Amino acid sequence: MNVNLKEQRNQGQTAPIKDWAPNDRPREKLLTQGPQVLSDAELLAILLGTGSAQKSAVDTGRELLLQAKNSLHELGKRDVQSLKDVKGIGDAKAVTIAAALELGRRRAGEQGEETRALTCSKDAVKILRPLIGDRHTEHLYVLFLSRSNKLLHHACISHGGTTSAIVDPKVIFGQALLYKAGKIMLGHNHPSGNLTPSQSDLVVTRKIKAAGELLEIDLLDHIILSDEGYYSFMEHGDL
Repeated sequence: MNVNLKEQRNQGQTAPIKDWAPNDRPREKLLTQGPQVLSDAELLAILLGTGSAQKSAVDTGRELLLQAKNSLHELGKRDVQSLKDVKGIGDAKAVTIAAALELGRRRAGEQGEETRALTCSKDAVKILRPLIGDRHTEHLYVLFLSRSNKLLHHACISHGGTTSAIVDPKVIFGQALLYKAGKIMLGHNHPSGNLTPSQSDLVVTRKIKAAGELLEIDLLDHIILSDEGYYSFMEHGDL
């Protein structure tokens, strides 16, 4: 017998989703009405697949969002281990959520990429923010550009802890040569929120700029991102 979702909430019960009225089940709602009508918790429930004896998959999704301040942006900062802090989420479910969040990040970073030409630092920020803006550890991305500033490719070159990521110029310029890039832009995030370049950031930037000059590959900018905004080496005269 199907249980009406409103009735079960009024009764303080958590019935398995399979016992809900068909119109209340996330999968059926998506099939009949489209994904746009589902709440964030319901979309997460579809990824989770099942709940537990104590709560449904939707309840688990709500708890996951609650721990992320009801923000998908905050949820995107969580790693697999922190996702497992919610009871009922093990390795398989945590990996599924992490994979979905990463796909969303990559899709956002690719929008309009085939025709995109970068004319200023803000153009680069629009590409970089979906890729690294919500990372909980430092990630360094490189944007590879043609001589006419058209984006050819972007790649994560390095990622590390909460305060630094190892940078190898050989890897950067190896890919630059592979994609026949005439220019590059660097971008990395500061999970701490502090946009001030560290001494290491300054040293690495100068090192990559000097290496690029030898190969006639121009370093146009190095951008630091955080939730507070961005810092452009070019705009601040640090290049």
